[in-house]
Amino acid sequence: MPDTPPSLSPQDALIAVMIAVSASDEQMRTAELVAIQRMVNHMPIFGTYDLDRIRTIAQTVFDLFEVEDGLDALFGLIRDALPERLHETAYALACDVVSADGNLREVELRMLEEVREELNLDRLHAAAIEWGARVRHMKP
Repeated sequence: MPDTPPSLSPQDALIAVMIAVSASDEQMRTAELVAIQRMVNHMPIFGTYDLDRIRTIAQTVFDLFEVEDGLDALFGLIRDALPERLHETAYALACDVVSADGNLREVELRMLEEVREELNLDRLHAAAIEWGARVRHMKP
C-alpha cells in the first residue's frame, strides 16, 4: 500500500501537531519554525529524537493537507501514535507554536480547537495551557 502514510512515533506525532498548526494558515512563519526547532532541541521528550525525521514528518503533513479527508487521516495517525499522557503536551506545543509570532489568526485558532477536540482534552486544562502559552509569548 504505497499511499498509506507511515506510522509515527510519539515524538513524530508531537512534531506533526506543531507543523500542522503552523501550516494551517498556509504560511509557516519564521517565528513558528524557530519555536518548533527550539522545542525539539531543548525539550526532554525529544532528547533521543532523530532530527532528520522532521523533514519526513513535515512532508507527510503537507501531503495529507493536499488530499480530501487528509486532516482526518493526520489526526488518526497522531491519535494512534500519541499515548494519552502526551495529549496535553501536544496541545501545549501547538499553543506555543501558534503564539510564537504574536499574532493569533482565526484559522490557527480553529486548528487549535480541532486539536483540542481530537485529543479529547478537558476544556479547563486546555484553557490553562492556552493561558500559559499567551503569557510566555507576551510582548513588552
